[in-house]
Amino acid sequence: MLSKILSGSVIGINAYPIEVEVDVANGMPAFSVVGLPDTSIRESRDRIRAAIKNSGLSFPHGKITVNLSPAGIKKEGAGFDLPIAIGILAASGALDPKNTTGTILCGELSLTGRLKSFKGALPIAICLKDNANSFIVPESNANEASNIEELNVYGGTSLRNVLEHLKGIKEIPKQTALTIPKERSKSTVDFKDVKGQEYIKRGMEVAASGGHNILLLGPPGSGKSMLAKRLPTILPDMSKEASIETTNIYSVAGQLKKESLITEPPVRSPHHTISYAAMAGGGSCPSPGEISLAHNGVLFLDEFPEFRRDVLETLRQPLESGEVTITRVQNSLTFPSRFLLVAAMNPCPCGYFTDNIKKCQCTPHQIQKYLSKISGPLLDRIDIHLEVPRLKYEELSKKRTGEASSKIKERILKVREIQKNRFNNKKSHSQSNAYMDSKETEQYCTLTTEAQELLKTAILELGISARAYDKILKISRTIADMENIETIQTHHLSEAVGYRSLDRNLWT
Repeated sequence: MLSKILSGSVIGINAYPIEVEVDVANGMPAFSVVGLPDTSIRESRDRIRAAIKNSGLSFPHGKITVNLSPAGIKKEGAGFDLPIAIGILAASGALDPKNTTGTILCGELSLTGRLKSFKGALPIAICLKDNANSFIVPESNANEASNIEELNVYGGTSLRNVLEHLKGIKEIPKQTALTIPKERSKSTVDFKDVKGQEYIKRGMEVAASGGHNILLLGPPGSGKSMLAKRLPTILPDMSKEASIETTNIYSVAGQLKKESLITEPPVRSPHHTISYAAMAGGGSCPSPGEISLAHNGVLFLDEFPEFRRDVLETLRQPLESGEVTITRVQNSLTFPSRFLLVAAMNPCPCGYFTDNIKKCQCTPHQIQKYLSKISGPLLDRIDIHLEVPRLKYEELSKKRTGEASSKIKERILKVREIQKNRFNNKKSHSQSNAYMDSKETEQYCTLTTEAQELLKTAILELGISARAYDKILKISRTIADMENIETIQTHHLSEAVGYRSLDRNLWT
């Protein structure tokens, strides 16, 4: 007897429909799985046999053949345990095959028949929402999959539990989708804790308003890490679309844990010993790395020059296009990687090259060697460079009277709304000023005559690149938006030029 079960497989962050065909025929007992299964699927034969028997069900003694169609797509993961087990029961007569029509099945089985979570429930739900009307997954994956409202999601606890649901004996309660909370959870950090550094806080507000990448540079103890950790508190809340997009990446990476929907901008801060594959994504079938897990959020890289050179160079493509492409022999996968980069570094090995109090102990060669760890093209892609100075005693001794993150965030939301209206009306693919293409930059970054003359002078004196020229225009556009002014004026441009300190040959 033949049965067909609908399931799905994930490659990269995209899922594909997979039809699990099971045939149970008379003959010598055998159990084979074909259709490009990986090791975990081939090993599922023993798990499924034990799960069926330990659930008090009868395992057929004939020749069992399982085909995962289409055969040309490589399948991996333990999520095929449940559809194969249900397919075997349906093909052996324990379940009417018609009862599985229009139902997607995914899940890993333990030897006792208990259902265990698997990676990629959300992308499978997104992919197959038009192919079925219900989705049965392990209970731990139910919240995640229920974000797709077009599907009726049921969280099963065991193989017998799912079988009884399909037979209509005992229905599994339908999982209700969770909504994004209107207010973000209260953070333990706030910009009001920062003493002084008004210029730096202004630069970070500009960065958050336009989605610009930022580099904080200064001596040890000047507050670089403290400032960077508070940047997420002023970022706009995530939309439902952005939440699902980010949750999709975490689902594939198996990092959702208890969360069913990521509702706050993710913050990733990998250690400088991270490998190339962990940063960009890797493996024989690549999975998302840190730069993709930071999608729609913040990637904080402390001790920037201490990262390996090849690891830092992986940032070039995502900083430019908002995505990263990983190529292997079998396929090429593209992961979304649109994040706000916050990098922090010392100006030299001892850290005191720019300090006006403590003398630097490094030689010019040591300083040059230290800074050469960061390539010019990578620095060119970072929009804003801020020199964080040492705090004076007068500032340290003052009480904390800084502006709260909530107040700064209110202003940022108004600026983001201006950008949203600008780009949505023109059907632009940009989400913020930082990601405008050359055509949009020319269209929206109009300067007054005085501002054009100032920009010309800056280009001649600083010798900036064409990319840095575009960065200055985009930052100027954001600063003008903060004042709700359509045409970029001289003071907008001069502030933007001031944020490009590394273009002024600071180290010579």
